[in-house]
Amino acid sequence: MQVADERPGRFGRHATGFVCVTVLIDAMGIGIVMPVMPDLIQELTDLPVGAAAVWGGYLFFVYALMQFACGPLIGGLSDRFGRRPVLIASLAALAVDYLIMGLAPTLWLLFVARLLSGVAGATHSTANAFVADVTPPAQRAAAFGLVGAAFGVGFILGPAIGGLAGGFGTRAPFFVAAGLAFANLCYGLAVLPESLTADRRRPFSWARANPLGATLQFARLPAVAWLVLAFFLFDVAHYVYPAIWAFFAKAAFAWTSAEIGLSLALVGVGFVIVQGGLIRVVLPRLGEPRTAWAGFALSIGALLWIAFATTGWMGLAVIPAVALGAVVTPALTGLMANATPDDAQGELQGLLASATAVAMIVTPLFASQLFGHFTDPAATVQFPGAPFLAAAIVMTLSLVPFAIGLRRVPR
Repeated sequence: MQVADERPGRFGRHATGFVCVTVLIDAMGIGIVMPVMPDLIQELTDLPVGAAAVWGGYLFFVYALMQFACGPLIGGLSDRFGRRPVLIASLAALAVDYLIMGLAPTLWLLFVARLLSGVAGATHSTANAFVADVTPPAQRAAAFGLVGAAFGVGFILGPAIGGLAGGFGTRAPFFVAAGLAFANLCYGLAVLPESLTADRRRPFSWARANPLGATLQFARLPAVAWLVLAFFLFDVAHYVYPAIWAFFAKAAFAWTSAEIGLSLALVGVGFVIVQGGLIRVVLPRLGEPRTAWAGFALSIGALLWIAFATTGWMGLAVIPAVALGAVVTPALTGLMANATPDDAQGELQGLLASATAVAMIVTPLFASQLFGHFTDPAATVQFPGAPFLAAAIVMTLSLVPFAIGLRRVPR
């Protein structure tokens, strides 16, 4: 099925900038709270870091479960009613979510907040659909990389701010994040345009607005289906970082929340360099397939390195490889977007959001359980890097569907 080459021209090249700022502020909010999550869980439960990591895994689980359930639904709504109203509603929900987390006196209220943020997490899928609306097929992978770079900038500023704000109390970063989310909402209300014109919308369908229905729809596009599977397995492995890194660094390197925030900020710097600049040079020369192959190799190597890291400098030294490996996501997303019809771009991004959500369901559970087991004082072997070794194995398996999907992509 052919994908139209024409994109709406009335937004121009600056349309992606609107989305980039939205994603940047959203990423700042996420980055601000990550360094202090271990401390917050320990404050509410009075548990050691290994046991706190298990509860952290459960919090990721409920967040991802809601993303999985709502991803295709939100994507389908954006295909029917447009991108702008969906983005605005998601941003409002995020502001409320951070406020609840900052005020939560008990662990169960953290779970309520995570449920809400899981629904609001559809922001990223709708933002990617916006980019697909206004970008020619040949430039989509680079545009997705630019959005990734904006996320990276947020991750430079967010963890650094979170580490500093944590000095004023465990709850302070959450209130800062709530303020940023509210500012993001105001920005969207003021300047975010609608990218999906009325003639390019389609009726809402419950058959497509659920994870299984969306998956069956894309099963009719074999190349996309195999690449979605590769995307999913890559995410299963890659999400070991947000799920476990803060707990791992605290246990393996004895890092403080400020040092954890610094390491995450450095990862953000790497993402900006790679996805904001380097990928725009690499993609035209290598193309999406070769770029993705290189990213897979670097990502697998980085996971193996971290698995056996024993000192802080080893954790910092691997950051360039982690950042370079992130080229897989825009390369894969570009391949899939180019093989998908225009009127299904929102549905594709909703499906990818659900695939990511399933990865975020699976990864925190297995990673936190592995981490909790191998850091338990009673464990026969002390091996805090076990989750990263498991992730390296999973990412290696993702190469199989990726290779099959590439053979079926229309040339």
